Amino acid sequence: MSEVQTVDVAAIFGEDVFNDTVMRERLPKRIYRELHKTIDDGKELDPMVAEVVAGAMKEWAIEKGATHYTHWFQPLTGVTAEKHDAFISAPGPDGKVLAEFSGKELIKGESDASSFPSGGLRATFEARGYTAWDCTSPAFVRHDAAGATLCIPTAFCSYTGEALDKKTPLLRSMEAINTQALRLIRFFGNNTSTRVVPSAGPEQEYFLVDREKYLQRKDLIYTGRTLFGAMPPKGQELDDHYYGAIRERVGSFMREVNNELWKLGVAAKTQHNEVAPAQHEVAPIYAQVNVAVDNNQLVMEVLKKVAERQGLTCLLHEKPFAGVNGSGKHNNWSIVTDDGINLIDPGKTPHDNVQFLLVLACIIKAIDTHADLLRESAADVGNDHRLGANEAPPAIISIYLGDQLQDVMEQLISTGDATNSLQGERLETGVKTIPDFMKDVSDRNRTSPFAFTGNKFEFRMVGSSDSIASPNTVLNAIVAEAFSEACDEIEKSENHFQCVHDLIKKYLTEHQRIVFNGNGYSDEWVKEAERRGLPNISSMVDAIPALTTEKAVKLFGKFGIFTKAELESRAEIQYEAYARAINIEARTMLDIAGKTLIPSVVRYSGVLANTVNELKAAGADDSVAFQMLGEVTSLVAQAKKALDRLAEVTEAGAAMASGRDQAVYYRDVVCKAMQELRAPIDELEMKMDKEYWPMPSYGDLLFEV
Repeated sequence: MSEVQTVDVAAIFGEDVFNDTVMRERLPKRIYRELHKTIDDGKELDPMVAEVVAGAMKEWAIEKGATHYTHWFQPLTGVTAEKHDAFISAPGPDGKVLAEFSGKELIKGESDASSFPSGGLRATFEARGYTAWDCTSPAFVRHDAAGATLCIPTAFCSYTGEALDKKTPLLRSMEAINTQALRLIRFFGNNTSTRVVPSAGPEQEYFLVDREKYLQRKDLIYTGRTLFGAMPPKGQELDDHYYGAIRERVGSFMREVNNELWKLGVAAKTQHNEVAPAQHEVAPIYAQVNVAVDNNQLVMEVLKKVAERQGLTCLLHEKPFAGVNGSGKHNNWSIVTDDGINLIDPGKTPHDNVQFLLVLACIIKAIDTHADLLRESAADVGNDHRLGANEAPPAIISIYLGDQLQDVMEQLISTGDATNSLQGERLETGVKTIPDFMKDVSDRNRTSPFAFTGNKFEFRMVGSSDSIASPNTVLNAIVAEAFSEACDEIEKSENHFQCVHDLIKKYLTEHQRIVFNGNGYSDEWVKEAERRGLPNISSMVDAIPALTTEKAVKLFGKFGIFTKAELESRAEIQYEAYARAINIEARTMLDIAGKTLIPSVVRYSGVLANTVNELKAAGADDSVAFQMLGEVTSLVAQAKKALDRLAEVTEAGAAMASGRDQAVYYRDVVCKAMQELRAPIDELEMKMDKEYWPMPSYGDLLFEV
């Protein structure tokens, strides 16, 4: 075995990032201070400051080997986008070029980008889109086969100013929660904090499969998930993969991923095997939410890039394999002041922490009021296969508080006052050599979609391939609204202390239905949630209307996060995205089944028929072979009938006008036809000689890495 090189994490961390340390070293002091006024206080950026920053950024990037720069943005496609320009000027009379990068080029990009989804926001004659520098998220140099490229995180807007990306609404929501949270903490005597920033820490789950086997599966290539496949004899039943020893090949992959991320300033901290075979997780330390969004996009890009280099493929689809757990992305969300005060930290005696209790009551109110909108923020095609199964949160939004906060809430609702807080009990192992310690009083409930976990909330619905921008935009917006309404009431009152006390009890009483500490996977909870009047939105198609309700339009309009037109465009984009994704899956099934699987089964049927004839001619017992032939021919007939049906309904769906009706048709008709085709083919896989099955099986993919 070759010697493993050690890595000095502190030395390499952030070495490819134009971070605060680099800016302090390379920028004149006045320019550095002025830039921070923009970053910290939201002051408009002076073009002269941008010019100096651009020069310093260019020189730093060139020293890192960069020849090109790009405005790196997040259109409404679910992935990042970029257009590269070289650091060169037009050749002079001597035929030579200079390295150039101006403040204007740093601040603004004029990418046409007219083919990105806009939901009707852009007409052809005004299709130009603009990218604008997000100076609160640091630029970085990315090294790959194309060389070194300076990547500048940006927002992406239309010619007329509408948001065409996920970054712009997120930044708007951050401004909203900052303004309203500052209003709230001023009532409690905090006059020193100048900014309140939401933070996030997304846990990223993913699958690794051998690349050679991946390339033999058209369904994985075209759709990211297996559309056919029978379960092997062993899946995840023994729970032996979860937190198990990491295999050598996977460990080598994880080591390279960590090194890449650390150089890019992504604080990757945790790695482990997940529940399903071939499933793993990486999780970073928390960061300011827009930086966390950018970092998570980098995590997904690095996972895929490193996997390919090592002869693997990283699958980020929420449900790449039927029959084993899918992948999610737990979004850990909190709100913190610029001087380090976490507004969701209850302290040791939360019953005495009035500011925390008001913040908590506002969050409970926000989640209950906008449960449909929060559910929609985690809706994507892949997540429809995952949410509601006994592997992920149910499709019903609820909040888990834990015993301590549940008890405080019940005291406040019943008597109006909380006089004590439950304390953690000592955990006694019964082994003298193992020290006893205090158990947490807020231990998380793994079945809850929105769980309090000590000093943050963990939103567990987000899909593994999805951006965390939308969930965090919604969380920021709905909590900002609750803070705003509470502050309005307090400001109107003559006795602020009494008003705060009354609001806490009022919000907790009116919205206690959203709090549930029990088993979210149980059938009893589905019935109980219906009795409480909580929405149970089982599919992406049914979640999308939450974007354009009157209360959603009012919420986002109040804080300038989305206009009504922007919300309507996003709904249209999502309906179209759903229909297109299912259409691609259906056509892929038709291609694989019609051109590969059914012909292979027919050839195998011929082999069985010849075997029957040979046995009969030899006077041997042909009953088993004859039975096998009958079973195979019956199933292949079912498959052919289902194939024809799927072709028919897919063609009809593609002919429909895009919109909700088409999306509903694909969900209710095309998806059903896809299942009807898969069922006999998966059964055939279990009956055929492996030598005749034309693509790698689940066992090959899940256990041979």
